[in-house]
Parts: sequence; C-alpha cells; structure tokens
Amino acid sequence: MNNQKVLDQLNRPLRDLRISVTDKCNFRCTYCMPAEIFGPDFEFLRRDQLLSFEELERLTRIFVETLGVQKIRITGGEPLMRKDLHLLISKINQIDGVEDIAMTTNGSLLPKYAEALKEAGLKRVSISLDSLKDEVFGKINGRGVTVQTVLDGIDAAAAAGIQVKINMVVKKGMNEDEIIPMARFFREKGHILRFIEFMDVGNTNKWKLDDVYTKKQIIEEINTVMPLEPIAPNYLGEVASRFRYVGSNDEVGVISSVSDAFCSSCNRARLSAEGKLYTCLFAANGHDIRTPLRTSLSDEELSTHLQQLWNGRNDRYSEERGHVKRDRSKVEMSHIGG
Repeated sequence: MNNQKVLDQLNRPLRDLRISVTDKCNFRCTYCMPAEIFGPDFEFLRRDQLLSFEELERLTRIFVETLGVQKIRITGGEPLMRKDLHLLISKINQIDGVEDIAMTTNGSLLPKYAEALKEAGLKRVSISLDSLKDEVFGKINGRGVTVQTVLDGIDAAAAAGIQVKINMVVKKGMNEDEIIPMARFFREKGHILRFIEFMDVGNTNKWKLDDVYTKKQIIEEINTVMPLEPIAPNYLGEVASRFRYVGSNDEVGVISSVSDAFCSSCNRARLSAEGKLYTCLFAANGHDIRTPLRTSLSDEELSTHLQQLWNGRNDRYSEERGHVKRDRSKVEMSHIGG
C-alpha cells in the first residue's frame, strides 16, 4: 500500500471518496430534483452507462491503496434504488484500508434493506428530513411522502445497529420555522441533527442568496432556547461545525458552505453515477473515468491518471462564489449526491 500523500494545488490530501450509484430517486425534492424538470419523460442513465459493482470495487481499491482514501460514502440519487446495493458495500468493506463506509439516503427504503446493509458492512447513514409537518414535507419531497415514512427508516437503521445522523436543508420561506422543533425532536430521539444551508448545487433548483438561512442565524435561534457551546471537529476536513447542548453530550451541527466556506480543508472527491470524477461539489465538468476504466489500462496506469487529476485540483468555489457567474453550468446534485 502506498501511504505517500497525494496533494492538490492547495496542499489538500484526498481522504473521502463519494460514490454515486444511480441518478434515479423516488423523491422530487425542490432543491435537488424538481418535478417540473425531472418529470415522467426525463431520460435517466441506462444500465450500461452506470459503473458496475466490479468496476466500482476496482476503482475504490485503487483510490484507497494508492491515493490515500480512507472513507467511502455511497450516494445517489437515492442509492437504495440501485439493485443489490448491499453486494457493493460488502465488496468495498473487504478492501484493506477502508476505515468507514457511510451512505446518504432519503430513508424511505431502509425498513426493507437496513439489516442487509449492516451485515454487508455499512456503518453510518445520513438520512434527509426537512420538516416534521406532513404538508410541508410532502411539498418539499414532491411526492407527498409522509414524515412517518422517513421516521420508520430512521428507526429501522438504528434497530439494525447503523449509526444515524439526520440532514435538514434549511431554506428561507420553506422550513426555517422548524429549526427548534427539529432540534428538540432529534435531541430526544438521540440522533445527531445536521442543518444544511441551502446551496447552489447544479442549475435547476432556482437558488438565490436571499433564500439562505445562515449558520449564524440557525445557531443563534437554537441558542436562545437550548444554549449551545462549540466543540472541536472529529477530524481534519470535517464539513460540519459541531455544537453541544450545554450540560450534556447531545450534539447538533451545521454545514455552511455558503456563509462559512470550508474549501481550505476539503479533502473529498466525487464519482458520479456515469463514472465522472468531480473534484468539487460545484464543478462544471467532471473527468471521464469510465472510458479509461473500460480500456486495457492497468491498475498502476489508472492510479497514475487519478493522481494527476488530484494533483491538478485547485477548486475553491465556495470561497470564490461572489466572483463566479450565477448562470455558470454546474453538475446536478442527483448525479453526485452532495
């Protein structure tokens, strides 16, 4: 195993690989896959355009053994719409050097799959839930899915022994009035809640800076009811600012790529559902990995190619956001999963 650090132009190592396994989702969340664009006639990727589990296993092994990746996160779309996903997790779990396998999901299919995922080696899930009110949540998810559907998924994951975190995207005019109820609810449930500032990922979610409810506003609001104190990151490059309710070990966090950018410590790469490598969540273009993967390149040649891509990386979109054209093309969230 090559333990030599692979660094980008800003001396950032690569530690976290996020693998999208599908661009499909059974929700149509307004800030990610709005129904008016991702409608019945929308053309999703064909099966042959997706990387196979064997290809994903090979790529992951190269990333871990020669580029320094330690953590894997499975994303989508909704990753559980990819058939037999537990088989991929089992393959990745057997790669020496993988320290952590997590998944981001809307939670709706977890009652069916949680046990198999845990058995395969999944350690953690981040489950998206933006409201505790059925009417609000049904509008947000674009499918009228009930809150209880997601709560059942949360309970199924916890019962299977998978560590659960909750992600709540906060958008002004949509759900900022539920910050305190959500904080209270998940503190009582014993799950860490992560508030996420509304981000300008992709080009279809009609993002406006005026719609962003900032980390400062979120923390100040909670602090008036349940006093908070900051706590240190779990590791270098952690994206969430962590806080503890005073007098307890109960935790809450905020992911604030808009108001408080963390580009300087970003150590993650994203592999899209069709096999493109993105070195930034807000990137306009990805690097085609599927084509070289499906030619006769050796593992060593693939590794060299991937190292060169990371060595050339200089992305810091969130720090430069104010100077970037608003209509610049960016990859959609449904292809790289956040």
